Amino acid sequence: MKVFLCLGFLLCLYLSSEAKVYSKCELYRIFQQTGLAEYHGYSAANWICLAFYESSYNTAAVNNNGPSRDYGIFQINSKWWCNDGKTRGAVNACHISCQSLLNDNIYDDIECAKRVVRDPQGISAWVAWKNHCRGQDLSRFTSGC
Repeated sequence: MKVFLCLGFLLCLYLSSEAKVYSKCELYRIFQQTGLAEYHGYSAANWICLAFYESSYNTAAVNNNGPSRDYGIFQINSKWWCNDGKTRGAVNACHISCQSLLNDNIYDDIECAKRVVRDPQGISAWVAWKNHCRGQDLSRFTSGC
């Protein structure tokens, strides 16, 4: 009986921490609810565009950049923002485990993104935003939502 309870608990834990690929409209609603939309003057469309080009809205995305890695829907970097236990000289300015950025709960990702955008580079800290979103018509990222 204890084995079944233990397996059931582990299954619930696994299912609650699964990754997810969000839709643009799901992100739009979450960004509105969490105050990320218009945070530091960046519209929801900017954040949705950023997430599209960084991770294709996939919370399990990981990109290896050599000495550091990028994690989650916003591709938060392990050199500056999160701790992956692998990156030498990591700062961990968001005070968060990089692993926690890989599940379907993106609220911690959003709080870390807010921390990143408060730095002098702002949203330009993300190369994908600079290359694909800055100065563009972003209405397609919120249309229909």
